[in-house]
Amino acid sequence: MQTNPKRCAWCGTDPLYIKYHDEEWGKPVYDDKTLFEFLILEGAQAGLSWITILRRREHYRRAFADFDVAKVASFNEEDVSRLMQDTGIIRNKLKISGAIRNAQLFIGIQKEFGSFSAYIWGFLPDGKPILNNVRSMGDVPARTALSDQISKDMKKRGFKFFGTTICYAHMQATGMVNDHLVDCISR
Repeated sequence: MQTNPKRCAWCGTDPLYIKYHDEEWGKPVYDDKTLFEFLILEGAQAGLSWITILRRREHYRRAFADFDVAKVASFNEEDVSRLMQDTGIIRNKLKISGAIRNAQLFIGIQKEFGSFSAYIWGFLPDGKPILNNVRSMGDVPARTALSDQISKDMKKRGFKFFGTTICYAHMQATGMVNDHLVDCISR
């Protein structure tokens, strides 16, 4: 008799969520384009469920120029108006404007540090992922001292929609921290 593999409970039975859990969540990401994608998506997620954004990911990809940071950084008021009409994304003017501003700041960090990856991973001890010993999803924090520190630095630089809780979710999504259950197949 074959048993179902053990996964973190948050992904439930939704095939999209399971695929994201198994293939992305908690896997280290060092590519600036992917880090930018998650910055846009996490900012859009503020106040909403992650599955809401995950289901709209392809719409975001089209709306935000395949997450090309230089193109998004050059978006203007006409682009904001276009995005406000796009039913495939969350039509929140503050989030849309914040994404454009964050793209501009992302480029500034790339210039200062050589890459956004070097900047963000530089906050981690030895630049290595943190592997947490999570026994139940109740053990997973919404924020940590490290997410507080990163968020504070990014807010000081002007980033929008990147508070400590969103920062921690970004850290999980990009594998800076691995919060898979100790008995999860994706650990």
